[in-house]
Amino acid sequence: MSCRGYVLSSNDELVALFKNQIKIEKTIVDSVSEGLVEIKNPAVKGVLEGISLDSTKHAQLYSSAITLLTTVPSALTEGNLDKQRELVEKHIRLEVEIIKKLREVIPSVQNAKVNLLLNAILSDEVRHHALLKNVLDIIVKGETITDNDWWDLLWENVPFHGAPGG
Repeated sequence: MSCRGYVLSSNDELVALFKNQIKIEKTIVDSVSEGLVEIKNPAVKGVLEGISLDSTKHAQLYSSAITLLTTVPSALTEGNLDKQRELVEKHIRLEVEIIKKLREVIPSVQNAKVNLLLNAILSDEVRHHALLKNVLDIIVKGETITDNDWWDLLWENVPFHGAPGG
């Protein structure tokens, strides 16, 4: 992986990069917070607050990436999976509803500024929807150990698998 012309050759370098990015994202949040005091325009204020929230989210995602690079994740049990799957699936359904509603409304909005804001929201919602589907498919399912997996693991190397003669 390269970054600004040099190759990141280790997890340590990625971790250092991500820690620096967290500092930058926090600087953005602080800067926006200070600047919002003087801003009265609701559209500009809303966009800047949204950027600040995105920067907070980015810092959390970098932190999660650091955790993934530096620790061994514990596998999810079926119960954990079911709860996480339900939550993610619920939010996927909500995103679908919001996307549908925005796509219906946006063409009828005459105010260019409001139209700009609604299109920005729609773009975010489409990205959220795709991200949630990836979370469901890759992260949650990829780290799940079912009860059958546990039993297979427990009995895999047992001679005769508990049958007579063992």
